[in-house]
This record gives sequence, structure tokens and C-alpha cells, in this order.
Amino acid sequence: MASRLLRGAGALAAQALRARGPSGVAAVRSMASGGGIPTDDEQATGLEREVMLAARKGLDPYNILAPKGASGTKEDPNLVPSVTNKRIVGCICEEDNTCVFWFWLHEGEAQRCPHCGAHYKLVPHQLAH
Repeated sequence: MASRLLRGAGALAAQALRARGPSGVAAVRSMASGGGIPTDDEQATGLEREVMLAARKGLDPYNILAPKGASGTKEDPNLVPSVTNKRIVGCICEEDNTCVFWFWLHEGEAQRCPHCGAHYKLVPHQLAH
């Protein structure tokens, strides 16, 4: 184990010596295009980058942002997006309540929270990919 650590340290030291310029001073390398610390845009890749670009356009393809509030009545229910025909929903019935009431929400008509009576409706949601 100790020999592996020493070999690793030796390889790092050799790499540092190779990185020095002709003047003997270590060359400073930066990943940022203009030097300095790279921004989130410069280093984001994959799904993170896709979400950042969509957020700039005002889109929410993966349903990350908080939903728009509704009155919770039968005529104006809280809309719950889902990629299936049912979803479990947690309702915090009162603002300072420490308990969450969970219930299944099924496709179709708006359903009520069994504790407070707020209405929820399942709406289909398509993923971005």
C-alpha cells in the first residue's frame, strides 16, 4: 500500500516538473475561457446543461420548479403532472402543519384531500427526451 502511494506521489511530482516552462516557473492553467473560475454555463454538461438551457427559455421539462398555486377548489384544482395514470400526492393542509397527508391521485376527475378537502387533478406530462 505504501509503495503505491509513493509511486503515485512520484508520478505527480514528475508531472509538475514537466508542466514548468523554460524559465522554471510552473505554467498556470485555467479551465475557464477567459481565465479565472469557470462559470456554471462553462462546466455544466448532460442533463444539468439541458435543464439550465430550458430554464433560460422559461421551460420546465422535468417538472423541477414549484407548481403555480391554485385555489384548490373543484372548479380550479391544483394540477399535478404525471407520466403515469396515478401518482402519490402529499398535502400539507395548514401552513404551519408538521404532518404531511399522503394519498393516491388517479387520472380522471379532480379528487379531494381526505383531511382538508383541497382538490387535486392529475394531468399528463411528457418528458423532454
